[in-house]
Amino acid sequence: MHRSVLLLLCLVVALLAGCGQKGPLVLPPAKPTTASSTAKPKVPAPASSSTAPTHQQQ
Repeated sequence: MHRSVLLLLCLVVALLAGCGQKGPLVLPPAKPTTASSTAKPKVPAPASSSTAPTHQQQ
């Protein structure tokens, strides 16, 4: 019984010691908030344009 508890404890310690990123915490660069707030909305295509692809014959 003691042997299986010791084995389980060693396994848990080994798994916890090997996980995660080593070294200092690195944060991603901050995104500028002004770019998204000044973005213009997309303008829909004119109604006269066709969305079907055109095939050109040679």
